Amino acid sequence: MSYLTVLLSNAAVAIEDTTTSQIVSSSNNTSYVSTLANMLGGLIVVIALIFLLAYIVKRLNLVPSQNALIKTIAMTQVGQKEKLMVIEINQQQYLLGVTPHQINLLDKLTQPIEASNHSFAKNLQQAKESHHE
Repeated sequence: MSYLTVLLSNAAVAIEDTTTSQIVSSSNNTSYVSTLANMLGGLIVVIALIFLLAYIVKRLNLVPSQNALIKTIAMTQVGQKEKLMVIEINQQQYLLGVTPHQINLLDKLTQPIEASNHSFAKNLQQAKESHHE
């Protein structure tokens, strides 16, 4: 009878150890999955933030190219999607009207205006005055 109790107690301990190891292993797998999900979520947020910032920089033209053939001298919004621009190509400046569907040449400036801290309205006034002279 004592041999049977020892055998049953050993079997109970073995079952208990197996169940405990399965629970620990299951919780370790769950923690690995949650850690992986957190890392992937963070990666997606960082990539989305990079694309958002690139879009904002491109949309607002925050990085103008100084060595390009076409330089934007001044720009102002006229409407929600319309704007006036003064551009320079080969030391010649042009006043353009820009809409989502087309770009119109409004004037070829005979006297170039200087890019400065003045507002677009002052630059345009200067160009109009020099054009009428």
